[in-house]
Amino acid sequence: MATPNPFAISAVGMDIERLRADVAAMNLANANVAVGVNGEGYRPMQVVARGAAGVTPFGTQFEQWMQAPSVSVEPTLATTRQVLEPGHPLADDKGFVRYPAVDHTSEMLTMMGAMRAYEANVAAMNMTRAMALKALEIGGAQ
Repeated sequence: MATPNPFAISAVGMDIERLRADVAAMNLANANVAVGVNGEGYRPMQVVARGAAGVTPFGTQFEQWMQAPSVSVEPTLATTRQVLEPGHPLADDKGFVRYPAVDHTSEMLTMMGAMRAYEANVAAMNMTRAMALKALEIGGAQ
C-alpha cells in the first residue's frame, strides 16, 4: 500500500482553496456588468471538486481514495437580477437592466472560508515539515 505524501495533500488543498478564492473574486468583480440584450453576458461560476465515486478509505481501494479530486469551474444555474435603470443603454422596454445574479454575501463567505482553509493547509504543511526535520535531527543524533 502506498503511503500518502502529506506535502502533496496540503499542496492539493491549497490549490483548490486558491481556485475557490479566485472564482469568488471573479464573481464579485463581474457582479455589476450588465447582461446584453441577447442574453449573453457573465454567468456566475463555482468550483466543483469531485472525488472517486464509491471509493472508501478502507479496503483494497485505498490508493484510489487518496487520489486528488477532480476539480472544475462550472457556471451556476442562477438567473439574472433585474434593476430599474430606464436611462441605461441596455435597458429593455420597461427600463430594466439585467445583471448576473451574484450573491455578494455568499461570495464573501466563500472567499473567507477559502482563505481560512488555505491557511490551515499552510499550517499543516509547516507542521509536517517541522516534524520531518525533528525526525531527521533525532535520527542523526545517535
